[in-house]
Amino acid sequence: MTKPVRKAVFPVAGLGTRFLPATKTMAKEMLPVVDKPLIQYAVEEAAAAGIEYFIFVTGRGKHVLVEHFDHAFELEQLLGARGKTEALETLRAAIPAPGTVISTRQQNPLGLGHAVWCARAFIGEDEPFAVILPDDLILSDTPAIGQLIEAHAKVGGNVVATEDVPREHTNRYGILKVQSDDGRLARADGLVEKPKPEDAPSTLSIIGRYVLDATVMDRLGSIGKGSGGEIQLTDGMAATIDDGVPFHGLRFEGTRFDCGDKVGFLKANMAFALDRPDMRDDVAAFLKDMAAGL
Repeated sequence: MTKPVRKAVFPVAGLGTRFLPATKTMAKEMLPVVDKPLIQYAVEEAAAAGIEYFIFVTGRGKHVLVEHFDHAFELEQLLGARGKTEALETLRAAIPAPGTVISTRQQNPLGLGHAVWCARAFIGEDEPFAVILPDDLILSDTPAIGQLIEAHAKVGGNVVATEDVPREHTNRYGILKVQSDDGRLARADGLVEKPKPEDAPSTLSIIGRYVLDATVMDRLGSIGKGSGGEIQLTDGMAATIDDGVPFHGLRFEGTRFDCGDKVGFLKANMAFALDRPDMRDDVAAFLKDMAAGL
């Protein structure tokens, strides 16, 4: 029987250079989709899936991410005094329970695997854990990380969220070497980080949701640098396959938006606005007018 997944790691030390100058003094994870920052969507997804502890791996200038999940007493007092009850309740609802938000630092930008490894002190030796990349925003009825947790309860080991991508795009992703596939859950016996299209073992790519076996942490501490001179999370996961740890890719239900990309970010804003009953009609009318003028 697998242990419950109670902790999620959020690697949020990146600089967000693709969004300069907006991210010159602003953490990229604080960029808003409609009226919530990306990091809040990620934490709310985790909480809705039963995650109890939220571990932020931050870098310089990222203190605002932790502060976002704390009380802003002056603002709360002002909203209360002005009778803005709904806004006040919205602010307070976003704050996790005391002692559940944990922060550690990645002093050097040595890759995603290194960022995850920086959270090792907070993960038990035999404790599965989740990893959520806020840049990948997923619109779904069931939390995407919850879908992975459900699959993990059945198969154990490592379970990652996957999408089929055009073969010409395999050099942008970690790609699974598929052993068997039922159309939703694929078992892999290997991983390749950003292979050339002609070398890719499949077109099934990993995106920013993971449920990982604790042994991945040990491997990340010993594998050394890989592609791009960085410690790659895919290399750590691949090493555990060699150790006999099961590895599966789940085709999750939902629509993923790459909010590390400007076009993907704009698409996310439109999609999430259309998903809001209070905004849908106005936004849909605007989009129709814009399309008619093209």
